Formats: sequence, structure tokens, C-alpha cells
Amino acid sequence: MGRRAGAPEVNAGSMADIAFLLLIFFLVTTTIETDAGLDRMLPPIEPPETDVIIKQKNIFQVSINKNGQLLADDELTDLKDLRQKAVDFLDNNGDGTCTYCKGKKNPESSDNPTKAIISLKNDRETKYSTYITVQNELVGAYNELRNREAKRLYNRTFVNLEEEYLSPESKEKLDEDALDELKAKVKRIQDLFPQKLSEAETSSSN
Repeated sequence: MGRRAGAPEVNAGSMADIAFLLLIFFLVTTTIETDAGLDRMLPPIEPPETDVIIKQKNIFQVSINKNGQLLADDELTDLKDLRQKAVDFLDNNGDGTCTYCKGKKNPESSDNPTKAIISLKNDRETKYSTYITVQNELVGAYNELRNREAKRLYNRTFVNLEEEYLSPESKEKLDEDALDELKAKVKRIQDLFPQKLSEAETSSSN
């Protein structure tokens, strides 16, 4: 009787190459989520020389609870309506001293854009994505008003002016006088609607 043949051998010489190719494939095709961030330039810490008294009507209070619900001045508000409410508050001109404002001059709302403050408070369990979205809507309210004034004064949007001023290409192409003029335009618009967006202490859920 003939000798029985053994089991066929498997050639494993190329397994390492296959594993390496699979590793490269997954590295190339896998996407990694990154958290959105906020682009903010913090002012230097300068303690006020005197105590500043702020009228309650000059503060627009926005709160976010752990479920992502919004309260704007103690009124339940949809996210889609938040920007317009912030615009109305900033542009109100309650004391009539703002010559460029187009608000309703509601005596119970902000006196002047230079006095208006938006205060944002969130819960410790508030989703980060919700917090970012609300921040963007509030900053969008400032940019909307700044764009309006920039178009009126310079026939350009504020966003366009600011981007040009901050662009490295502008610093290479423009001379010092042109840069100073651009800087002055940006600052003038910022002074018309100064961004006073403060964050209150985070609250804890019960």
C-alpha cells in the first residue's frame, strides 16, 4: 500500500505584505472626528479703575440647559430665532444716542451698542456642539450688524475687510500707509458694534 501524502503546505510568505497593505488602506480611508473650536482673541487683563454699574436692560442673557434648550431673556427660544433676537437687542438704541442704529428704541432693551452686553451661560451637561452653535449665532449677530455698517461706509463687508487686513498676503503687497488705513477701517466698524460677549459661570444640573 502506497504512503499517504501529507497535508499541502500553505505559502505564508506574502501574509506580511497583505497585512501591511490592509493597514495602509485603513489608515488612508479612516476619518477622525475633530471638535470644532472658537476663534477668539482675548483682551489683556486690565482691572477697571472704578466699579462699573451695568443696567439690567443692557444685558441680554442667554442660557443653555443640559437638553440643549435655549432661554433668551427668560424666554424659551428656538436656535433659528436667536441671532435675530441678539441683533434686535444690540441695535435697539433705547436712549436715542446711536445715530447709525435702526432699532425699535424699546425703552426696556439696550440703550446703545457700546453699552450692550450678551451674557451666555450653559449647563455642565450641555453638548459641546450645541455650545459652539449658540456661540456662532451670537457672533453672527455682531457680524451681521458690522457688515451693514461696513457696506454703508466703505461699500464692503466687515468680514471682507477683516480678512484682507489679517491676510499675510496683504502685509506683503500693501505698503504701511495702506495697511494703517485698512486697520483704521476695521477698528472703526468694531467700535460701532463692540463685541461684548461674556460667559457666566457654568451651572450644574440637579
